[in-house]
Amino acid sequence: MAVLVALGAFLMTLAGGWTAQRVTDRRHLVLGLAGGLMLGVVGLDLLPEALRAAGREVFGVPAALLLFVAGFLLAHLAERTLAARQAAHGGAEDHHRVPQVGLAAAGAMVGHSAMDGVAIGAAFQVGGGMGAAVALAVIAHDFADGFNTFTLTSLYGNARRRAVAMLVADACAPVLGALSTAFFRIPEPVLGGYLGLFGGVLLYLAAAEILPEAHHEHPARSTLLCTVAGVAFVWLVVGFSG
Repeated sequence: MAVLVALGAFLMTLAGGWTAQRVTDRRHLVLGLAGGLMLGVVGLDLLPEALRAAGREVFGVPAALLLFVAGFLLAHLAERTLAARQAAHGGAEDHHRVPQVGLAAAGAMVGHSAMDGVAIGAAFQVGGGMGAAVALAVIAHDFADGFNTFTLTSLYGNARRRAVAMLVADACAPVLGALSTAFFRIPEPVLGGYLGLFGGVLLYLAAAEILPEAHHEHPARSTLLCTVAGVAFVWLVVGFSG
């Protein structure tokens, strides 16, 4: 049952990526929406779940929050390192577009989607009602995952075929994740730590990269409205699934 439900996530991820491809003439709106979706997923979905699952504190600070900050700093360090390396090899004129950063971010999205599939499988092990609730949340926000995966890969200068390949990988990930739960269980504290780390990476990309890029050439009110709409959409998904 969990694998069949995960197929819905597969289709929604592809739908999100397809939507991102079809609005190239409104790129600033796409980026504004993607930034809002990512901000909403981090603040309203990933971080609360990470705090709940990780549990323990380190020197008075929840472990999930420490990993959240570590993820933010790691993303910043990785981008600066790759940008400096590209500039040193003659890419200074476009040092901000580092394809490896886009691929790494999309790879993190794929990992997150695989964990979504694991969450579906684990929830169905608890009971049908729990499985249905988790599946609804995953399927709804996998549209945003597909949208963001294609956008992130393309934004950093990767070819369209790479963006499509990462999108397909992201769509397949929840199905494989759900299938894996037939063979093992991930300890809840480990899952919480991963979500915290991944949330920090996503927040950096949204706040330091995607949203500034969205407003750079088109500082329009419509771009800001798309960002707010992205956050509101995630809020609705979390509210209805809770």
